[in-house]
Amino acid sequence: MSLQDDLKKLSEKIKEYRDEARVQLHLAREDVKDEWDDLEKDWEKFRHKFDKILHDTEDTTQEAREKAKEFGEEVRARYERLRDRLK
Repeated sequence: MSLQDDLKKLSEKIKEYRDEARVQLHLAREDVKDEWDDLEKDWEKFRHKFDKILHDTEDTTQEAREKAKEFGEEVRARYERLRDRLK
C-alpha cells in the first residue's frame, strides 16, 4: 500500500469520526436544551412558591416552607449539574 493510499484511508477515517462527533454534538445540544426547558418550568414553580411564602408568612406552615426549601435545593442542584456539564 502506498503512502497516498494510507493518507486517503486516514482522511476517510477522520471524516467519519468528524461526522459522528457532529451528530453527537447536535444530540447533546438538544438534550441540554430539553433539560434547560424542564428546569425553567421548575424554576417558575419555585419562584411562585417562594413569592407566596414571602407574602403569606403568617399563613404558611412550617411544612410548606420546608417543602419549598427542599424543592429549591433540588432545582439548584439540577442547575449546578447542568452548568458543570457545559464546562
